[in-house]
Amino acid sequence: MAASEWNMKTFMKGASILTISALIVKLLGAVYRVPFQNLVGDKGFYIYQQVYPFIGIFIIWTTYGAAVAISKLLASTQLPEERRAILKLSFVYLGVLSIIAFVSLFSGASLIASLMGDSELAPLLRTGAYVLLVMPFLAVFKGTFQSRGEMIPIAVSGVGEQGIRVAVILIGTWIAVQSGASLYETGTIAVWGAVVGQTAGVVLLVLWSRKTRRGPVVAIDKRRVIKELTRVSLSISASSLILLLYQMADAFTILNLLTSSGVHEEVAMTGKGVYDRGQPLVQLGSLIATTLAMAIVPLIAHHTVKSGGRNAWGFVQLTYRVAILFGWAAAVGLALLIPQVNVLLFETNEGSFALAVYCVQIFWLSLILPLCAILQGAGSGKVPAMLLLGGLGVKIVANVLLVPPYGITGAAFAGNMGFAVTAAGLLIYFKRAWPNRLAPRRFYGWILLATGAMIVVVELWLTISNTFTQDTGSRSVAALSAFPAVVLGALVFLIIVMKTRILAEKDWYLLPFGRRLARIQLLLTKKRR
Repeated sequence: MAASEWNMKTFMKGASILTISALIVKLLGAVYRVPFQNLVGDKGFYIYQQVYPFIGIFIIWTTYGAAVAISKLLASTQLPEERRAILKLSFVYLGVLSIIAFVSLFSGASLIASLMGDSELAPLLRTGAYVLLVMPFLAVFKGTFQSRGEMIPIAVSGVGEQGIRVAVILIGTWIAVQSGASLYETGTIAVWGAVVGQTAGVVLLVLWSRKTRRGPVVAIDKRRVIKELTRVSLSISASSLILLLYQMADAFTILNLLTSSGVHEEVAMTGKGVYDRGQPLVQLGSLIATTLAMAIVPLIAHHTVKSGGRNAWGFVQLTYRVAILFGWAAAVGLALLIPQVNVLLFETNEGSFALAVYCVQIFWLSLILPLCAILQGAGSGKVPAMLLLGGLGVKIVANVLLVPPYGITGAAFAGNMGFAVTAAGLLIYFKRAWPNRLAPRRFYGWILLATGAMIVVVELWLTISNTFTQDTGSRSVAALSAFPAVVLGALVFLIIVMKTRILAEKDWYLLPFGRRLARIQLLLTKKRR
């Protein structure tokens, strides 16, 4: 697509397609973990979650960070010869990195597994290493499509690879469990799901790609291209990678710290599996806030480029307010209902307090991810990346200090501490770039009031429902308690938010499904106006 064809309509259409596909991918990535845990239990879940960060880091970096970096490099020139040279160099560079990473992970699997405290994880790590070989193909194909503004192939590939991955994991796991395979063998099959899914993503992109003419390449500044590809890809994917780095920190520390403090190895493994139940809960809880914010962030990037940021401030404020509003509501609401949600999704209420603490991370993530996206859209990626790494350092130190005395609850507190430090740093840095007020005081006051009302209504319903039920460990009872509580709590929260108009009707219109919410708000505030 020529540069002249880029306009607001095509820009927003492409951004909308990617936002919707990202929502579907994230939803699938969170939801499949629930039936998977139900099939393999807490220890089986622990086994998979120990290995997944090693795979996920390369998947995120390739499918998101490196692809965006390549698309930016390609968009910087209109010369076909120079574009071919950039693509060739990018593929060779990423190919060398993927081979080095593959050899390192495959040959070092036993050492890594022993460092995590479980030598039986080595075969799973070796299987996961094959994902790395697909990395250059995905990055180059997606980067090429994105540079031309062709978002549909990227969206189809992303949803397709995730759908196939989830299908292979769940079907393969069910077959393995039915055939009596060990939990580690079952985990290996689940890891193969990621390899098959990523390979399928490449196949889909190949089928979609059009034949290109081969031609000469020109000399380019290879050092500059490699440096730019590395810098942009890491800064763009830093906010997504940090979630997996936190999981990796837990993989290396929790089991070792629990066993060294006297906890039996089997108990420690099961405990880590219970702790890992928090992963899909946090992913689902932060999905609404981050997706709503993602829908607005492309507008910020567009106006920043077009007007030097002068017209972007309104969208920045809205992104912040949406993130705070829905992130806080989701974190508090889920923490309140964790005993019921724990039973409903995972069959037991083990570790409910630790998971309630874990779910507070939804709030921090709902703030961190949009802020990072805004700053990246405005061309500031280095400082957010450093702040994210600083929070990771806090998480690791806090794990060492808190896990031995407090177990998985200590690890949950450590995660909150790391994310809180990052969020505070981002806000301070953000205010230096944009000193204007992000939200008035009444915004925070009404949110606290709405939260208080939500807590009262939910606790009242839970008290009433508990007086009529005896078997609190039953999934059906948990469902009868949780679903009405969610509806009642959400209604009370939204009614107060809308009655007080802390988001104007024009703000709702910019959000997915916001047209209907704006109409409801107009009806609720009609008398006042």
